[in-house]
This record gives sequence, C-alpha cells and structure tokens, in this order.
Amino acid sequence: MTVTEKIAEYICDEFSRPLSDTTIHHAKRAVIDWFAAMYSGSIQEPNPMLRESLINTDDAQQAIIFPEGQFSTVRTAAFLNGASAHTSEFDDIFRDGGFHPGCATIAAALAVAQHHRQTGLVFLRAVIAGYEVSSRISSAMGRDHYRFWHTTGTVATFGAAAAAALLLKLDRHQTAHALSTSATLAAGLQQAFRSDGMSKPLHSAHAAEIGVMAAMVAYKGVTGALDVLEGPVGMGMAMSGSADWTKATAGLSENYNIEAITFKNHGCCGHTFAAIDGILALMTSAQIKAHEFASIDIATYGPAVSVTDRPDPKTIQECKFSMQYVVAHAAYFGSVRIDAFELVRMKDPKIRALMPKISLTFDQEIDDQFPARRAARVSVTSTAGGVFTHHQHTRKGDPDLPLSDEELNEKFVELTSPVLGTQSAEKLLQHLWRLDQIDLSACLAHTIPSE
Repeated sequence: MTVTEKIAEYICDEFSRPLSDTTIHHAKRAVIDWFAAMYSGSIQEPNPMLRESLINTDDAQQAIIFPEGQFSTVRTAAFLNGASAHTSEFDDIFRDGGFHPGCATIAAALAVAQHHRQTGLVFLRAVIAGYEVSSRISSAMGRDHYRFWHTTGTVATFGAAAAAALLLKLDRHQTAHALSTSATLAAGLQQAFRSDGMSKPLHSAHAAEIGVMAAMVAYKGVTGALDVLEGPVGMGMAMSGSADWTKATAGLSENYNIEAITFKNHGCCGHTFAAIDGILALMTSAQIKAHEFASIDIATYGPAVSVTDRPDPKTIQECKFSMQYVVAHAAYFGSVRIDAFELVRMKDPKIRALMPKISLTFDQEIDDQFPARRAARVSVTSTAGGVFTHHQHTRKGDPDLPLSDEELNEKFVELTSPVLGTQSAEKLLQHLWRLDQIDLSACLAHTIPSE
C-alpha cells in the first residue's frame, strides 16, 4: 500500500471516528485563530486587488468571500480566503513541520462545507483531518525541504485536499487520488518572501484551491500517481532528498497534532518570536530600557538567521521578516502587532537608530534543536558597560507556552474588530466556540461587517 493509500484510509475513517472533547476544543481554537488572521489580512494588500481581479459576479454563488460577503465558486472562495489568512502573518504554525496549516486547510474546508450545507461538527472533522495529514507530511519531508520550498505552499495542499475529500465523502480510492493529484501541483518558492513582493499569500491561496480542485476531480474519476510521494522521482526526492515517509502515517488516529499548534502572539515571521520574547524578558529582568542599549546580539538557529537578517528593511513585507526591525520595535513598544507595520512606526527614528546595533549569529546548539524547539540567546551590552544575557527556550504561543483561551479571545477581538466592529466580532466569537453544536450557516451569518 502506498503512502497516499494509507493516509486515505485515515481520512475516510475520520468522518465517523469518536473525537474527544479536547480534540474538538483545539479544532475550535484553530478556527477562531484562522478567522482572526483572515480578517486582519483581508483588508491588507494584495487581497483587495485579488478580489477585484478574481471575483466574477456571473460565477456560481457557492461560498462566501471575506470580508465584504460576496459569493463565488468554492475554488475561488478557497483561494481568496486562503490568501487573506496568510497575509498579516498572524496565522498558526505547526512547529515540528515548519509551516502554517490553517490558512489553506480551513479556507478549503469552509468553502466546501458551506456549499454542501454541512454542520459545524462535520466542518471541524474536516479541519482536524486536514491538520493531521498535512502536519505529518511536513514532518516526513524534513528540514531539507525548507531550503528552497515554502512548506505552507507545498504541504498545506494536502491539508486542503484531505479536508475537501472528507466533506465530499470520497471513498478510499478517490481520496488517495485526490492526495496524489495535490502532490504534483504543490508549489511555493522561498524567494517569494526572501525578496520584497506580494506573492507569498498566494502560496496558501494556491494550496487551498488546488486541494479543493484535486478532491473535486477525484470524485469524478481523475486519477493520480499513487506513489507520487515516495516514488523514485516523486515529491520526496524532488523537493527534499531526505524524506522519511514513515512519519507521514505515524500516530494517525492515535494522537492529534491539532492539539500541538502554535498560535502567534506577534504579527511577523515566526522565526523572530524567540528573540522578541527574549528581549522583552531581558528588559524586565535587567530593568533596562531600549534607549540604554549599546548593542544586541541574537544567537539562534539557521533558518532564523538566513530568513530574517535584514538590517535595513523598507517595505511592510521586509519589516515583517526583519529581525532587526521587530526586535527594535518590541524593545520600544512592548509588542509587535498590527500597528507595528504602519508607516509612522516603520520610519520611527528611535527604532531606526536601534536597528544597526542588532546583530544575528548562528548557534549550533540551538540549531540542533530546530524545528522541534525554536530558541534564541539574547545578549545586550548597555551604554553603561553592563552585559545581560537571556536564553529564550521557546516562544509564547508554542505548545509548551500556549496562548490561553482568554488570550486567544483577546487576539480575535483585536484583529477582527477593525473589520467587523467590536459587537459583531464578539458575537461571531461566541458562535465559533459553539461550532460543534450548531450548523455552519448559523455561524457564517455573523461574518459580515456591521453597517
């Protein structure tokens, strides 16, 4: 039996498998976080341009597109909502696999579930299946995959396909072919966010749409190469070279990775989080202020250095991926949220003066723990000559230092209120926490901004 066939068995069984209250609760947390990230991203470029380009009023009115509430085809809704969910850099992370599972998986599941009038619980089952499949494939692909490929664009495709396959009630044969077709269409190059540009959110958008499309055509009989993952010229060899496909099925139906998701506490690249948390902790313990810094050295793991060492960022995208910018911002303002990327902040003289004093160094010991642990050692020299060091062993929001439900609620209201209004945001939040008890349509009725 091929890897896709083994995974397909799990997906088909997940439709009726008993789920614990804990697993359902974590699935609701993932959906709540997705809506928070999606709404905050929906009003940022390139999403208004994408909606203007891709919404056709003559299309079938199958699924909602946020934030204005237009309707389009399932595929278009999955694409556009998938882009919005990955734009503000507040979307969730599967730490061990180094990707964002929710943006594509939930966008796909929501579009298909809405069109087929599914209950909230069935929708949650699809989300769970998508997270379990994509998270394991991300682990199987290994660290080598992340050298050139954006895992959210490649692996998240399987989460979308798994969710759509469950909702369309594909059989094992059809589901395996949906996964196989997804693999050959998976894409997303890291250069898209190593340089300035708007195309990074299109990776999750493409993953969501392709996953849906692969499930739809498999339902009609379109087949894929079932050994496309582990074959001699398959995805593992082409995109990794060190894939371990035993990890793709390990623990399926026995433990749920959706219970070990990172929910972001900062609105920027996740590789910067340990350093942000570290500088804030150091400032508290040493009772030192940002204007007293003579230098800051951040020792951390390889990808954090290669992706975020950007000493002079100019654009919003560059600032979100600049360790120097986000650490300097946190030092002066105590956080890195939406307002960190307003023009007045990005040009703030205090921040700009501190940034050249911040350096990044590679730390082998910390790198050896990646991706299962994301750490940073922050060392500060003060203008008075004092030296202070803090080792940040994990990130706020990671499974071992999670956001509480209350903190997640606060994040949701903060990020959605500018779009929905506070009252509507709070009402939607109440319905999302009850998603396993109500029809999905009852929840979606509260997703449009108040007049």
